[in-house]
Amino acid sequence: MTRGVLLVAGGSRGIGAATAREAAAEGYDVVLSYVQDASAAERVAEQVRGLGRRALAVRADTAEEADIDRLFSAVDDFGPLRVMVYNSGITGAHSTLVEASTETIDHVLAVNVRGAILSARASVARMSTARGGEGGSIVLLSSRASVYGSPGEFVWYAASKGAIDSFTIGLAREVAREGVRVNAVAPGPIATDMHRPGRLEEGVRKSAFGRAGTPEEVAAAILFLASEKSAFTTGAVLSISGGA
Repeated sequence: MTRGVLLVAGGSRGIGAATAREAAAEGYDVVLSYVQDASAAERVAEQVRGLGRRALAVRADTAEEADIDRLFSAVDDFGPLRVMVYNSGITGAHSTLVEASTETIDHVLAVNVRGAILSARASVARMSTARGGEGGSIVLLSSRASVYGSPGEFVWYAASKGAIDSFTIGLAREVAREGVRVNAVAPGPIATDMHRPGRLEEGVRKSAFGRAGTPEEVAAAILFLASEKSAFTTGAVLSISGGA
């Protein structure tokens, strides 16, 4: 018996792929979105099916409202939405702010902030008990960059994650009495392919454990926040950073 549908926006690799697999192991059917790599997304979907759950991979650029609408329409056809994990995120090219293009800044904010807000809006519309839903959980991906500030590499990305922190707190309080919980995780140095050469090693030096985290460790925290084990937790931003 399924626990309903868990949507991972940005689920074809790294933390998103690990979340999809963990969700399947926890009994959810999974819808995952991707932008470019259809084969990687389908590999994750096959891994979910191998764990005995249904899976659907949907191409959707969450910088585009029309793509978000199409993604949630696909979810509606697949089953009742219980959890939405917004893992879509980009940094843009590394540089100082004065060297960054307006196009880079706009694109990062469109994916990381606007896409998260629109996806959360669509989720609340489906989950809210005030709108005929049965409740649910939203987990957003922040970053320890919101605390570090990321000077000299992408301060606009750090700012986008600071926005996610504020949004998490505000939306959590707005919909708490409608059966919807909203939380975020803030990963620190995690071993994914998101990093430029040498950057992960720099992050590891900040870690109290002296190592990078794994996507699976972040996924475990996401599924905890999605589950009834955290039923009294909303508006939290959980640091998954090895003390960094």
